[in-house]
Amino acid sequence: MRYVVRDAFRYAANCHCSGCRAATGSAFKPFAGIEREKLEITQGLDDLVIFGEEDANDTRCRLCGSFLFSVVRSGEYVHVAMGSLVDAPTIRPTHHIFVGSKAAWFDITDELPQFDEHAVSPA
Repeated sequence: MRYVVRDAFRYAANCHCSGCRAATGSAFKPFAGIEREKLEITQGLDDLVIFGEEDANDTRCRLCGSFLFSVVRSGEYVHVAMGSLVDAPTIRPTHHIFVGSKAAWFDITDELPQFDEHAVSPA
């Protein structure tokens, strides 16, 4: 399975919610947000596994299990898992969200702003 997305991300964050922690098996999910139409599946459309609804889901590769992206904001945006990108994007996470439900065993040690729940980023 392959996808392409331009390095034109609108925002990026580290999400500590229990859903992202469960989906990634990690302390948080670093993601970059972009308009949904700017992400194109170029190979292996039948190899996608979608957990959720058309306009709100987590999407994985059926073959390797990789967490690729989440469809969010009423289906208008995707939150691309930064670990699934082949090329490093120019954007970096600017804040932490859902810190109020972060893993108790993980300490945030950077200086990025922290929000107990969702923070609205410029889009």
